[in-house]
Amino acid sequence: MKIISVSSDVLEKELAGEKVLLDLVGENFFGLDGVATRVWQLLQSGAGKKELIKTLLYEYEVERSTLEKDITDLLQRLAEAGLITVE
Repeated sequence: MKIISVSSDVLEKELAGEKVLLDLVGENFFGLDGVATRVWQLLQSGAGKKELIKTLLYEYEVERSTLEKDITDLLQRLAEAGLITVE
């Protein structure tokens, strides 16, 4: 099982229901739409990829295959930006 951790070097600001993240190390901004903001909240509460998918399938009307691909892509982008680590 992979563990996803939110970096402690991230500042966040909510603007109109969406989040803007700043990686203090790389000094990069990263904007999250409404669904990605929900993913960020779940990650902060310690959710792993399986929990993300289960919760979002319950909360949103989306096909599982589409959600799995979108979550994988988002997690990869967050990791590349230094906002999360996947162990």
